Amino acid sequence: MTMKKITMAALSSAMVAGAAWAAYAFAQEPASAPRVATQAAQPQATAAMSDADKALIEKGRYLAAAADCIACHTAKNGKPFAGGLGIDSPIGKIYSTNITPDKATGIGDYTFQEFDDAVRRGVAKNGSSLYPAMPYVSYAKVKPSDVKALYAYFMHGVQPVAQPNRSTDIMWPLSMRWPLRFWRMAFAPDAITDDRPLPNDPIVRGRYLVEGLAHCSACHTPRGVGLQEKSLTDDGHTFLSGGVIDGYLAKNLRGDSKDGLGTWSEADIVAFLKGGRTAHSAAFGGMTEVVENSTQHMSDADLFAIAAYLKTLAPADAAGSALLPNPAAATALRAGTDRSNGALTYVDNCAACHRTTGVGYSGTFPALALSSAVNSDDPTSLIHLVLQGGEMPWTKSAPTHYGMPGFSDRLTNRDVADVLTFVRSSWGNHAPAVTADQVAKVREAVKASAQPIRAENP
Repeated sequence: MTMKKITMAALSSAMVAGAAWAAYAFAQEPASAPRVATQAAQPQATAAMSDADKALIEKGRYLAAAADCIACHTAKNGKPFAGGLGIDSPIGKIYSTNITPDKATGIGDYTFQEFDDAVRRGVAKNGSSLYPAMPYVSYAKVKPSDVKALYAYFMHGVQPVAQPNRSTDIMWPLSMRWPLRFWRMAFAPDAITDDRPLPNDPIVRGRYLVEGLAHCSACHTPRGVGLQEKSLTDDGHTFLSGGVIDGYLAKNLRGDSKDGLGTWSEADIVAFLKGGRTAHSAAFGGMTEVVENSTQHMSDADLFAIAAYLKTLAPADAAGSALLPNPAAATALRAGTDRSNGALTYVDNCAACHRTTGVGYSGTFPALALSSAVNSDDPTSLIHLVLQGGEMPWTKSAPTHYGMPGFSDRLTNRDVADVLTFVRSSWGNHAPAVTADQVAKVREAVKASAQPIRAENP
């Protein structure tokens, strides 16, 4: 959403603006967008606990990993769950909270009900509303018994850290939290009360994880005028159809062949969640952190359940068709007959890893040909990657760590636009052209270095 649109929304209603701006910042007060945690939490002593208590704590530990709590609530080089992670937003800097069991600065004096109200209803201990960075709209679907396990883990399985929370830098009146009560009334579902065991069906289990603990919709579903997720469950079209966050496009997870998971098998999805790479793609941006901190630690049964559920989602574009390979671009590159700036820039900067055929090297350098990430209508992720590079996650199943350098100081906006337009129209790819203006906007948004100045390529 552009600053102009946000400003217009603010002028229309102070109440809605307060909620919308807060939602845009994706910040609980104080909270932040996901980041990589640097270390694992150390459990407190449990010698005096019963086996049942220990089992409940271990269940909570697993569920906390599935929910990726550590990513948002751990600062770079900070102690696990102690908060303090800062993020810039259009309305000021915001910081994540301490959720260790320290009684003075964390959540150590929370009752279970207060913990449950915060996690599933977005209501703080003092009764005020939390900002929707805390994905309580998704956690509302988590069963009470699972919340009890999470509570046991955070109270008894996490080392308490005495670290005061930092206040946000959000200016008044946007810092007021009372409008968020109305945001919750409009957009947050009621917390479920049904605590019966799920049926023995992988698709049901997968839906429970995707819509609840894993809160996939927070990134992968587009947002409305109130900056709410347009859908919190499968609506046949919008849910998990893709959304832009942190300067990346969180891709379409529906059944579209062109830009979704239509050509992915369940095994492909599991391999991606477990190792961060497949023959189709590699994790980048925020998804790298999700794989490192969360999904690689989940059981195979749960990963296959997630995959089974995702494969039930119909295409967002019912009229869309599958892409077909086309060797023309590879032939022209090898013959040297394509002298366009896009083709030459590709040969000079990309072909060594991704090859003139665009197929890359499986598990090492991702394929660009027929890639769903390449063929998404929105080129934000591709521009971001070309400018600043990226790294695959470190995982147990795929420990070799590969990276891509950034080209922001080497390629002009025109170069980036031309090479991405070439990639998005070659080898059977079919996606809209990229413009220099689009590149310039992303370059500014992600604070990449200034483009080089060359007389032959302004």
